[in-house]
Amino acid sequence: MKKILIVDDMMVSLMMTENMLADSYETFCASSGAEAIEIFRKENPDMVLSDLRMPGMTGYELQLALQEEYHRIIPFMFMTADHDEETESKGFDNGAMDFIRKPFRPDVLLRRVANIMQTVEQIQGLKKDAETDKLTGLLNKVSSEKALTTACKSGNGALMMIDLDSFKLVNDIYGHAMGDKILVTFANILRASVRSSDLIGRLGGDEFIAFCYGINDETIISQRSKFINEKITDAAKKLMGEDMNIPLGASIGCVFVPMNGKDFSDLFKKADKALYHVKQNGKHGYGIYSEATKDTETSNVATFAQVEMILNERNQDSGALVLSFENFRTIYRFLKRTRGFYSKSNCLVVFNIKRHKENNEISVTDAQEQFQETLQKTFRSGDVITKNGKNQILVMLTNMEIQHGIDSIIERVIKNWEEYDASKYFWFEHDWAAINR
Repeated sequence: MKKILIVDDMMVSLMMTENMLADSYETFCASSGAEAIEIFRKENPDMVLSDLRMPGMTGYELQLALQEEYHRIIPFMFMTADHDEETESKGFDNGAMDFIRKPFRPDVLLRRVANIMQTVEQIQGLKKDAETDKLTGLLNKVSSEKALTTACKSGNGALMMIDLDSFKLVNDIYGHAMGDKILVTFANILRASVRSSDLIGRLGGDEFIAFCYGINDETIISQRSKFINEKITDAAKKLMGEDMNIPLGASIGCVFVPMNGKDFSDLFKKADKALYHVKQNGKHGYGIYSEATKDTETSNVATFAQVEMILNERNQDSGALVLSFENFRTIYRFLKRTRGFYSKSNCLVVFNIKRHKENNEISVTDAQEQFQETLQKTFRSGDVITKNGKNQILVMLTNMEIQHGIDSIIERVIKNWEEYDASKYFWFEHDWAAINR
């Protein structure tokens, strides 16, 4: 039932107005502006029906006091015996939604109050649509930033940035429809992990943010991190099947307010720094930003099975492993460092792609792509490939017999390369050396 606060210093008028509304609404009565403010704080009514001329605080002053305290438009309807149009105009200028002149009939009062309630519902519905993320029902990015700016400025609690780990794999493997289901499920898990008075929003994609009032204890953050990670894994298996092996989980970057500041933009950066540390240290956990050390303490809550899933190669193709140049260099340095531990040789092969016949349809880049595919198909799953520039490809051959291996490998490369269109216009040269030396 909707709540109405009735304010009138004339007791007879107050009781008559309450009697007209009591069957349709939950009513609260106040005989002064000061009393009305106390009742409003306690009951948070849906609208205020107030007399205009009251001693101590007028209806106008009551309206302005409440709007200043709550920083929002509060639905007001004024009751007045005045017939002065200037009085009515001033009320509307202050944001009143309607006026009713005393004495009034019950049916007229009920109709006008019902109109205000309907208008308020429509406004709140439009406001909710504008503030809400359409997929998850959480606050959207703009409304999140607005609400969190206020919360951080005046509140005490924990600001948390929350990322859904490995979400892209859901879209890649199961499609975007399943991805949307996972996002909705994750949003519901986040709701279940906080109180109704806390704030949760979606910044976009798989990025979420929350503010939990009154929390400054790492133990609680740890418990919530564990809860979220366990629930998303269980829910994902129900949606995608028990054989689902995507390492879904949550990484949380947390900063406590106000001990680390009150400015949302600055606190956001600190929470983001804490989140980055979690991402760099295995994911599926939480990090607490510490102002004292300018650093972040991280804790990982991933199970052994989740760690294995995080480390495993996703969508593994047959043939050699294709890596970025930086990752290729890391493996090269590791093999160089551990060369004494291998009974067989590790070998670096450098392929240079050369044009021997003009053709405008196939570029050097196209030829390099086709040649990389040739090498990936030719070499073993234990070998590694990377590009270096536009016409060079590097290969690491691991644990092989060099004496007889290189020549036979090059023969296979030549044979496989001839299957591609680019081989008619491009050839390759190669050089190699053992890494074990």
